[in-house]
Amino acid sequence: MAAQADIGLIGLAVMGENLAMNMESHGYRVAVYNRTAEKVERFVAGRARGKAITGAKSVEELCGMLKRPRKVMLMVRAGKAVDELIEQLLAHLEAGDVIIDGGNAHFSDTARRCAYVEERGLLYVGTGVSGGEEGALKGPSLMPGGTAAAWPLIRPIFQAICAHVDGEPCCEWVGEGGAGHFVKMVHNGIEYGDMELICESYDLLRRAGLTPEEQRDVFAKWNEGELDSYLIRITRDILGTRDADGSPLVERILDAAGQKGTGKWTAAAALEEGVPLTLIGEAVFARCLSALKEERVAASGVLAGPEGGKSAARAEGAERAQLAEDVRQALYASKIVSYAQGYQLMRAAAKRYGWKLNYGGIAMMWRGGCIIRSAFLGRIREAYARNGELVNLMLDPYFAGELAKAQGGWRRVCARAALSGVPAPAFQSALSYYDGYRAERLPANLLQAQRDYFGAHTYERTDRPRGEFFHTNWTGEGGATAAEHYDV
Repeated sequence: MAAQADIGLIGLAVMGENLAMNMESHGYRVAVYNRTAEKVERFVAGRARGKAITGAKSVEELCGMLKRPRKVMLMVRAGKAVDELIEQLLAHLEAGDVIIDGGNAHFSDTARRCAYVEERGLLYVGTGVSGGEEGALKGPSLMPGGTAAAWPLIRPIFQAICAHVDGEPCCEWVGEGGAGHFVKMVHNGIEYGDMELICESYDLLRRAGLTPEEQRDVFAKWNEGELDSYLIRITRDILGTRDADGSPLVERILDAAGQKGTGKWTAAAALEEGVPLTLIGEAVFARCLSALKEERVAASGVLAGPEGGKSAARAEGAERAQLAEDVRQALYASKIVSYAQGYQLMRAAAKRYGWKLNYGGIAMMWRGGCIIRSAFLGRIREAYARNGELVNLMLDPYFAGELAKAQGGWRRVCARAALSGVPAPAFQSALSYYDGYRAERLPANLLQAQRDYFGAHTYERTDRPRGEFFHTNWTGEGGATAAEHYDV
């Protein structure tokens, strides 16, 4: 009889296969199952041949192959398939066993499933898995949450297979319910923001006349400093890649972006929590706008830009070097804003759902294995080590100083883009957020007066304590009756 497996894995698409290979390479015996039997046979006879990986022909057989307490990880498409598999597993598992969902589930679905599985006496984990195919095989970033009692059971496996930075695992327990998938969702939203900021940097440099080769050199230089990251590095490589005829491949790729929806989830969660996640929201909308390719082509022949805008966007000689430095500053400052907003969203969710999130630990989880991995994340960890109750990342002394140093180039880039008719929504929304957050006074006093005028929504006064609300009969005909006060 074959030795019992340490963990079962369901779903043999590329991520599932690579995770199974990763687990086996760290000394764990893995049992695998896929709804399509041919995939199991092909995997076991191919990549997994001679390894401690055993194929199962059914969910029941898979469960029978596992050591107790049994641990089964699902790597299937988020949605109905997860619920169906949970029902199948519950018929063959017992109290104390663990079901782990490693897909991109919405955090609310994970919270619901966690409560349901716990009612049946089992343990449930929803874990973010980031790093793509390479990360799954060589070491991803893992963000597990759910039933706290499951963590000691899965911790040895998870912290063995995850990425490590400076000897520390990029995996730690996040919190109960849907906490793990919420943090993964925010990670993906920040990823949207980082990618959009890099694309706007590329666009400004391209319109200024820099060739892809010259842009590649700029990104290579940036990757040696505080912008050192996976996304900057792959951008350097992309800009240096040529098509079959020797021309830059990036210029042959259609400018219509796709998305899987996690960025939208992040923006929707921010609206639900009342958090101004402006940069990530703009990154999502930028993808939506890019998808309107045919409309944009038609509009380009109808809508006028600034007079002389095209020539104003170009740069020559020493101006190019200055522009590259300004764009670097804008990218760095906007990146700080993006992470500050993402952390604000996590703080708001933690308050609502009662999670005790380790914000410095989350930065550590993201330092290796995942798509947004960068040297920058070490600074975030240091910020929360200095002040675990930090209200906004921008208020940390280090980051406040970095924003102050970078804002000259940041403002010049935003002004240049506006005057030249070059879209830079993420740069500009980041700067607006920065200026809005540091503003002692905003024009919302007039907004409240307007709301009270047409809807009797009331307002607070600067000469009275917070929490007292007043209504003015602006027209002389509205009376003294005010609407009920509420906050979003």
